Amino acid sequence: MSKRYDVYAQNCPTRMILDRVADKWTLLILNILVERPMRFNQLKRDVEGISQKMLSQTLKNLVRDGFVERTVFPTIPVTVEYASTVMGKTLAKPIAELTYWAEQNMDNVLLSQQKFDALANSAVEPL
Repeated sequence: MSKRYDVYAQNCPTRMILDRVADKWTLLILNILVERPMRFNQLKRDVEGISQKMLSQTLKNLVRDGFVERTVFPTIPVTVEYASTVMGKTLAKPIAELTYWAEQNMDNVLLSQQKFDALANSAVEPL
């Protein structure tokens, strides 16, 4: 029998998964790995701005959670490849929709931020 989870309950472990999946680096890495397996350095090149430490930590967490599979090939030097698992691929559509939404709405978000900042800067501070 499957255990019932409630994401709104404070101690529910599903919050950890939401926290992990909602991370910007996780979203970008999973979105790339859905297309094809990749080696560490190729991921680092494709995910601009991610540090080696952050990429390593994110991949380790994704492997631990079952979203990504790490395969070591017995070559000289050793080759390591990362690929999306079946479970990781179930996130492909929601991630693609979220990234598309972000790209389509970025101008509106920037405009809202500018309006907010202009109002905040023009507000009179109380004495």
